[in-house]
Amino acid sequence: MVTTALFFTFAGLAIACAISMVYHRNPLYSAISLVGVFISLSCIYLTLAAPFIAAVQILIYAGAIMVLVVFVIMLLNLDDEPTANRLKYLWALGGGLGVLLLAQTFFIFYAVMRAPNVPSDQTLTAGKTMSIGQAMYTEYLLPVEIVGILLLMAIIGSVILVRRLNQPKLELVVDNELELRHEEKPLI
Repeated sequence: MVTTALFFTFAGLAIACAISMVYHRNPLYSAISLVGVFISLSCIYLTLAAPFIAAVQILIYAGAIMVLVVFVIMLLNLDDEPTANRLKYLWALGGGLGVLLLAQTFFIFYAVMRAPNVPSDQTLTAGKTMSIGQAMYTEYLLPVEIVGILLLMAIIGSVILVRRLNQPKLELVVDNELELRHEEKPLI
């Protein structure tokens, strides 16, 4: 009973944050509302007895992905622009799709309530941290290592891209050094 109340509380909070995310015109406020959605989903995972997925939701989505989103928002320097009236037909389309989504939600709620209530076996450790870690480092060791190498390649690529942005300063230092030595710049 308590878990059901917690589930509906966090689900309501996730829906409220999602509405807030769509409602705000400022992209930074929308990103903060999206963090609220991710935290609510993490709490829902905790009520469903999946602590590993809840921790991954916080670390990966609310942490790393949202830092990237906020970084891109800051890089683009998005200002408040007046809204264009030429896309007014999208309000009707969005309303229709919203009604369709609401109907689907009620249908799923009705189907879940009519389903037989079968007790689950609590001895299974599906979704627990120990079983996930054991599977990752025994049966799925090769894919984990491949993902690690791909992430390392992405880090090295980002460092190379950042260094290319500072290349004119490097050429300036080389030109100054060549002038001090009284040499000419080699042709490449």
